[in-house]
Amino acid sequence: MNELTARTEDADTGALSRIRLHLARSKEFPEGSARHGYEFVAPLDGAGRIDAEAWKGQRAACTVTRFWANEAPEHGRLVHRAGGAGGSSWVFDYEADASDDDETGYRFGDHAFVPGEYVSLRDEEGELHTFIVFSVLPA
Repeated sequence: MNELTARTEDADTGALSRIRLHLARSKEFPEGSARHGYEFVAPLDGAGRIDAEAWKGQRAACTVTRFWANEAPEHGRLVHRAGGAGGSSWVFDYEADASDDDETGYRFGDHAFVPGEYVSLRDEEGELHTFIVFSVLPA
């Protein structure tokens, strides 16, 4: 167990964590890419899963930054919406009045955000990308 994993396991339920995702290996990026990814803030439970109840009281603090190589960073919010697998989905929302720019986490509610684990996101064009959880630190 590494230091980052230990911090996640010892974290208080619902405590805010800063989670950094890097693009995992793919056909386009055989080694993955630390220049493509996301950093977001979310409350995690003791198992490292996003805590939906804690999010309700801390939603204003749950931000996301998308970094994609030489593109300007995009800033938005982590939003919990009705619909999707299990009846709801977690979305990175960059414009509150529009949904065409949203990026949806694939089964984010089921995944543990622990360094070394993999998660997937569907971008605004509908393409699914896989990311590795690079780090999880107290926010």
